[in-house]
Amino acid sequence: MNQIAISKPVYRILSSVTGEVRADVALELAARDLLRLKLKDVEHQVAGFEEQYHQSFAEFKQAWHSDKIADKHSFQVEHDYWEWEAAVEDAKKYQQLLDELL
Repeated sequence: MNQIAISKPVYRILSSVTGEVRADVALELAARDLLRLKLKDVEHQVAGFEEQYHQSFAEFKQAWHSDKIADKHSFQVEHDYWEWEAAVEDAKKYQQLLDELL
């Protein structure tokens, strides 16, 4: 097991927020909470794009590559594409990391 040192202020915060006195347990609990918050944030972002474009990212991507997206090379649509794709990938990454902690 790797050992790390954490400062007293960080330990106090972790202990206070998690209710756990053991630093290793408190750190794991805090990491889980952080991943859940990050996942919720990107899922909210994905849902916003799905509502805006009335489809999933997979459907949007397929339509994009089939030239079925109007003004697909406009700044806003391209920007949305890249932001949406990043949010979908981040959601996968956060979920995978969270699964590793559960």
